Amino acid sequence: MLTVEEALVKLSSLIRPISEHEIVPLHSGSDRVLAKPILAPIDLPPFDCSAMDGYACRSTDVLEDATTKLRVIDTSFAGRPATKRVKKSEAIRIFTGAAMPQGADAVVLQEDVERTDQDIFFRTIAPPGHNVRRRGHDIRKGVDLAPTGAHLNAYQLSWLAASGITQLSVLRKVRISIFSTGDELADPGEKLEFGQIYDSNRVTLRELLRDKPVVLKDLGRLPDDSKAIKRAIIKAQKESDLIITSGGVSVGDADFVRSVIESIGELTFWKLALKPGKPLAVGKIGPTVFFGLPGNPISTIITYLLFVAPAIDLFCGQKFRTPILIKASLITSVRHNPGRREYQRGILTPNDDRLEVVPTGDQSSNRLATFAKANCLIVIPETKGNLEQGELVDVLLIPEQRLHPMTFQNK
Repeated sequence: MLTVEEALVKLSSLIRPISEHEIVPLHSGSDRVLAKPILAPIDLPPFDCSAMDGYACRSTDVLEDATTKLRVIDTSFAGRPATKRVKKSEAIRIFTGAAMPQGADAVVLQEDVERTDQDIFFRTIAPPGHNVRRRGHDIRKGVDLAPTGAHLNAYQLSWLAASGITQLSVLRKVRISIFSTGDELADPGEKLEFGQIYDSNRVTLRELLRDKPVVLKDLGRLPDDSKAIKRAIIKAQKESDLIITSGGVSVGDADFVRSVIESIGELTFWKLALKPGKPLAVGKIGPTVFFGLPGNPISTIITYLLFVAPAIDLFCGQKFRTPILIKASLITSVRHNPGRREYQRGILTPNDDRLEVVPTGDQSSNRLATFAKANCLIVIPETKGNLEQGELVDVLLIPEQRLHPMTFQNK
């Protein structure tokens, strides 16, 4: 059986990044990946401005160990600059973000000043540049705002908007098709016959993929019939970069997905030293990458987080990065048999100067309840046996929406 790291290495060699790109408006850029770099079209800020509310003055008029008296001659508002030039012994009332008046090179805070009519008095030092944001303080014109391969988020988009960017050249979205397999499945809202369960895995995958840069086709449920599965996958392969199924990849008599893939494509790896998620089938059908996820709901979620989400980023030209692990102290003992790495759902909480974690009850791979209150995954190495109360363990934060534990960086 492959380790998680060995499987990720094989996965990285399996996927060829997308090269086609398209132009989208800035407001559609969240979670998209840049196909071309963006250079700053302007200095930001585009002029010297005040960092505080106060009075703009000449630093040479501010004397140390003496009371300074200046005459206020004008006001500079954000968006409505002062029109007068500051001369000797003069000042201009100025507000945060307002353009610095001509002749002024420092700003005295309003709380350091006493004002009577048109004069201000203060005893403070205001050297050149004091409380002033210089032109280009954030970014200089012509400098890289975002490189090729940048995975755009709200913070980067706000920077681009502040620079006046309106359009982006981004990689096209990854085309993904999803199926569930199994005669035991019914869609929510349908009548459950005896022996059936509702299909939650397609709902899970749709929600997890919602904030990824993908075009998603939900192709419904497939019966436990090798011919039907083969027809559906061949059809989906023609219009997909990635096919994801759940169920049918184990060793049961009704598990046909793996054998179908071996008959029409190639299976890169199957069994993993992982709990939950051991029977993960990954391969290719022509140029299309295939993921056969386990049918148990928790196994579907874990294998998505560890493998499918990174695969989508690989399609977008991202690179693997070692995940960030957090140390926490176990509140209770944990049973574990060596041999497979286990990801238990847990609740991470602060306690004074340390972090503590506790599993969310019975960790059976069918129990979606283990995710109900969980905010992390407890990582138990394949070499470890039972864990004792108080023992330090590694945890991965469960991602919010578009993120996943296997984080990436651009190179």
